[in-house]
Amino acid sequence: MHELQLETLQVGALRMRVATQGSGPLVLLCHGFPESWYSWRHQLAALSAAGFRAVAPDMRGYGGTDAPPDVQSYTMLHLVGDMVGLVDVLGESEAVIVGHDWGAPVAWNAAMLRPDLFRAVAGMSVPFHPPAQEDLLRMLERQGVHTFYMQYFQTPGVAESEFEADPEATIRRVTFSMSGDGPGRVVAGIMAPGAGFLDSTVDPGTLPGWLSSEEITYMANEFRRTGFRGGLNWYRNFRRSSELMSAWRGCVIRQPSLFVAGAKDDVLKFPGSKARIENLAHVLPGLRGCHILDGAGHWIQRERPAEVSDLLVAFLKGL
Repeated sequence: MHELQLETLQVGALRMRVATQGSGPLVLLCHGFPESWYSWRHQLAALSAAGFRAVAPDMRGYGGTDAPPDVQSYTMLHLVGDMVGLVDVLGESEAVIVGHDWGAPVAWNAAMLRPDLFRAVAGMSVPFHPPAQEDLLRMLERQGVHTFYMQYFQTPGVAESEFEADPEATIRRVTFSMSGDGPGRVVAGIMAPGAGFLDSTVDPGTLPGWLSSEEITYMANEFRRTGFRGGLNWYRNFRRSSELMSAWRGCVIRQPSLFVAGAKDDVLKFPGSKARIENLAHVLPGLRGCHILDGAGHWIQRERPAEVSDLLVAFLKGL
C-alpha cells in the first residue's frame, strides 16, 4: 500500500503543493472553491489501490501553492498551463485529468487545448460547454440579473471580508448548505439584494456523517492562513478568460470523458446547466458515462466517496 505524500514542486513560476499516492498511469485531480487537495483524499487512496499514480495539487491561489498578487494571473490559460507544467515536472508525457467545481472547467479546457497530453477527462458538478461568444457575467447582465453570487464575488475585498471574519464558520456553512443534506436554500446562486453570500446558508446543529469536524478545521486553517483572495480571483477572470479562449469557440472534446454530479447539486440549477447536460453527448463525442447520483449535493467526491471512486476506477480501467 502506497502512503500519501505531500511535497512542494516548482511548476513554472509557481511553488505548488501536491498530494501524491500510488504508482502507475498518472491521474491529476483538480479541486474547486473553497477547497484544497484534501477534498480528494478518498480518491487518492482508491486510485492508488487500483494501480494509478494519483496527484492532487493545491490549485493556483490555494493552500500551499503560491497565490500571485495580480488578479489577471488567474485566467483559464494560467490554470490550464499549471496542469500542463505539473505533468512535465512529474516526468510524465500524458495524464488523465479530473476536476470538480472550478476544477472541472480546468480539466475540460485542459483536455480541449492539449489532447496530445491529456488522454482522457472527467468532470464533476460543472458540465462541459465549449467556449462561447458571451461570458456568463455578460449573459446575466443582459437578462437583468445583478445579484448572482459570482457577481458579488467580482469586487476585490467584499467577499474576502465576509468569508475571512470566521473561516471555520464559512467552511462549515458553505459545505453543509450546498450538500445533499443541506436545506436547499442556496437556490441557483441568486442572493437577496444587499445580502452577503453566507446569508443564504445555514449553520448545521449536527454534521452529516460524511463531514467531520476535523475536515472542516483542516480546510478552515488553510484559508485562515492564506485568505480567500486567491480562489476568488478565479471568478474575477470570466471576461478575460472568455476573450483569451475565443479562438476555441465551439470546440468539442474527443477524448474519452466522464461526467458525475449530485442530483441535489445547486450548480445544476444555474442558468443553462440542464441544457448543457442534455447536450453533453454532442460536445463530448467520447462520453462514456453521465452519472447523476440521487440525494447527493455539490461536494460529490466527499459526500459519496466510494461511489465516485468506483466510477473513476471503472472509467480509468476502461481506457
